[in-house]
Amino acid sequence: MALLTPVLSVAAVAPAPSAPATPAGARPARDTAVDAVRALLLGVVVLLHALMAGVSVDADGSPILRNAMEGWDGFAPLTWILQIMPLFFVLGGFASYTQWTRQRAKGATAGDYVAGRVRRLLIPAVGAIIAAAVLLAALVVAGVPADVVATAGFRIGQPFWFLGVYLGCSALVPVMVRLHERHRVLTFAALAAGVVAVDIVRGATGVIAIGLLNMAFVWLLLQQLGFAVADGSLDRLRRGALLAVTGAAAGTAAVLILTGAVPADLIAALNPPMAILMVVGVAQTAVFLALRPRLRAAVAGSRTAAVVSWVNGRAMTIYSWHMLVVIALAGILLLAHVGLPAPLTAAWWASRPLWFAAVLVAVALVVAVTGRREAARESAAARAGRMRATGATLTGVAGVVTILVGGSSPSAWVVGAVLVLGALRLAGGRAGRLA
Repeated sequence: MALLTPVLSVAAVAPAPSAPATPAGARPARDTAVDAVRALLLGVVVLLHALMAGVSVDADGSPILRNAMEGWDGFAPLTWILQIMPLFFVLGGFASYTQWTRQRAKGATAGDYVAGRVRRLLIPAVGAIIAAAVLLAALVVAGVPADVVATAGFRIGQPFWFLGVYLGCSALVPVMVRLHERHRVLTFAALAAGVVAVDIVRGATGVIAIGLLNMAFVWLLLQQLGFAVADGSLDRLRRGALLAVTGAAAGTAAVLILTGAVPADLIAALNPPMAILMVVGVAQTAVFLALRPRLRAAVAGSRTAAVVSWVNGRAMTIYSWHMLVVIALAGILLLAHVGLPAPLTAAWWASRPLWFAAVLVAVALVVAVTGRREAARESAAARAGRMRATGATLTGVAGVVTILVGGSSPSAWVVGAVLVLGALRLAGGRAGRLA
């Protein structure tokens, strides 16, 4: 029960209403603090993946591409700063709740909303998927060693787990919002119990695959927490209460780690997700709520607001393309035959600021070219029935899973691209809008 305390203490602040907690249009259309933190978290993701890119040359001149953080003892404590996916899903839930309740008030159906989310998420991603397939095929034709091609494909595909999970969570938003409005505490409790039960069974049996069920329970729970942030039911929590929730979550996390129930490396706890991410998400949400007024003041300037708007307007483009850019830059370094320091050496660490700067500039340039269609959003999108929207979601998830499972092979990227394009067609995304 200790694990459930932080979640239920936040969820139970307000009784479950029989109607939406806040009428559509009663709250501001956007929250500048939410927008700013989402942009910041996306930057952390890009820099984390850039940090993990270890490129060097073996003694015989053979290229090496690996995760530079593997085997480094200092990485586990660093993940307590860099593991931001729980808060990412909470703020994603905030945005989803706001968008769906506004559309629902205007007469949109659940099918319309889900089809729109499929387009919103997959239109930016499909270009990156096709580009990755072309790049990997070109490496094969150029005679690059098979293990390097396989590693490149695997690394480029890794971040796409988020796309598949977020697509599934987004498709369930209309259902989960209804549950949030009618059975708020019960929904939180059921999801939290599911998270704990999966971890217990996984630990008792040693079958890691059982943990895949938490791809649903963990992320849906955190999305649900975002609904509670969005509808204003947590606004009454004062700073002292928020700090108490943070302390309770931190204490629970410490017990889980010290007893060996979960790893101290929060990135290792991501795949499949474990209960510790639920606890971290509660703590991060409480900290965000405590800092929210200051965050709004901090981003009030026009220049900061412009940067935040630019990043959020192209968020899925940045996410979809950034790892491909990182791997391409790593390949350029190898082809340039420059002296590359071995990962984790003093010279390697000294070169990280320049490497981070190069990655950020390259990602910005690529996104400036490829992100225009995302910034335009889905104006004049076609309406979609529930079955068509469901088919689009399942087809899109299938495409992403194909990439995740077989991403070491260029052929898997081709199949994934075909499935994603099929999902877009089912969702009403016209081919002309992909250019």
